[in-house]
Amino acid sequence: HRRQGTSFNRGLHKLGFLSPKPTSLMAAKVSVSPTSLIDQIVVPGNVVLDLSNMTNQTIKLGSGLHQDNDAISAMRAGKLSFCKPNKYWVESSHKRYIPRPEDHVLGIVVDSKTDNIWVDIKGPQLGLLPVLAFEGGTRRNIPKFEASTLLYLRVVKTTNTGMNPELSCTDASGKAALFGPLRDGFMFETSTGLSRMLLSSPTCPVIKALGKKLSFMIAVGLNGRVWVNSAAPRTVIIVANAMMNSESLSGTQQRIMVEKLLAKISD
Repeated sequence: HRRQGTSFNRGLHKLGFLSPKPTSLMAAKVSVSPTSLIDQIVVPGNVVLDLSNMTNQTIKLGSGLHQDNDAISAMRAGKLSFCKPNKYWVESSHKRYIPRPEDHVLGIVVDSKTDNIWVDIKGPQLGLLPVLAFEGGTRRNIPKFEASTLLYLRVVKTTNTGMNPELSCTDASGKAALFGPLRDGFMFETSTGLSRMLLSSPTCPVIKALGKKLSFMIAVGLNGRVWVNSAAPRTVIIVANAMMNSESLSGTQQRIMVEKLLAKISD
């Protein structure tokens, strides 16, 4: 999502509940502190939370977690993540992106036809952007984009495997909001895990630390693409490098990394 300064709280990827599933692996009682494994690497079968130690608390389980009675276990390898007030999920990094409705993505124009614009969103198939999928779009003001133009887009719908996902440059109400072409700046590709971390709420520590000292804009796509822009080219390089180096770091390590980076360039 596009962000400026330190106002970065839009667009948290929603986390749903996972339905309890029976398993025969939980024969023994477990006791896991709610905070002991946060930001730590877990593997399938690891018990990450013990609900018997969390009385009078309501929690939300996101992707990668599985409930069996009072035991919450990891179903895939990754970092156990937590978002206040009560959301837990396992953050995994993937290079391949699977489009989902309402995802915000960064796409690269591949080709333009009479009715549609074909866009690369790093998915299994190209995305399909109707020429009227813009605020106030009519046949009289069809936008024209050259190949390689970078666009900030919303995934409208996906269908069966092998079909092209439909895209839009408007929000659900038909307004342009922050969607559209991204001019100038620098775009880099990363894992989907890092994209989700950068979009987390509260604001990701690396972005918050950078925003205290530098002026810049970013747009983060859930498809593993990030765009950075600033009036100072040096700032673009610093911000991009800091974000790329932050994926495997804890919040504290991210802040320390940014402090050291800014100290070096101020010498």
